[in-house]
Amino acid sequence: MIKKVVIPAAGKGTRMLDLAKDRPKHLIDVLDRPFLHYVLENLQEAGFEEMILVIGHHAERMVEFAKKDGKAFPITLVNQFEVMGTEKYGTAIPVLAAREQVGDDDFVCIYGDNLYGPRDLMATRELDAGCSFLSLLYSETPEKYAVPLLDGDVVKKLVEKPKTFITNWSSIGCYKFTSDIFEECAKVERSERGEYELTDAIASMAEKGKVRARKMIDYWLDFGNPDDVESVANLVRERLGEGKPVEPVDEPN
Repeated sequence: MIKKVVIPAAGKGTRMLDLAKDRPKHLIDVLDRPFLHYVLENLQEAGFEEMILVIGHHAERMVEFAKKDGKAFPITLVNQFEVMGTEKYGTAIPVLAAREQVGDDDFVCIYGDNLYGPRDLMATRELDAGCSFLSLLYSETPEKYAVPLLDGDVVKKLVEKPKTFITNWSSIGCYKFTSDIFEECAKVERSERGEYELTDAIASMAEKGKVRARKMIDYWLDFGNPDDVESVANLVRERLGEGKPVEPVDEPN
């Protein structure tokens, strides 16, 4: 069973506006705790033994977090800017930054500004060795995400923000990787946005038949805009029994 998880958390968080002016958005408070606390708490509940947190902007605040609120979790800090420099930007870069800590092991990767349920995180830990996986969520707006072309559970192709409809099942940043992902990330070139995209590396692996998919059974929340603070707070209250229980994700009929 997988023990390591890589958590990219190096971004600026510009969409959070003034809330992220002096800190990474991952450390914005939700009910008097940094958002990142809830991410790590769910990972701990799912049984991860090493949490590799890739930091960058306002790295000093992340170091402070790790020494205080984060000391309850098995965190290893990796400074993306120290390992990879500051010129390259994009979702493939923090994965490459964690290469030395991961080694040849299979690992899970989740974005540090997303909250996934413990049941999905546990299920991702238990996925087959020797193959990489995407976690998929049914979305009414798949054009906002990376969307797979599937043959059963095998990903034949991965299309970022498709202009024509493929499927409502969308990749939402929860992955299980083999160490092959590092070589693919190293080969990625700048996208049209000028970034080094993790989805390009996954798409390359999919063309070689090395990627499969699983559908999520629990909740997922993005933490990208100021309104998301209240959404996460409501979810936390529900999990604490102060509101309606969180419903699992069901595939539409």
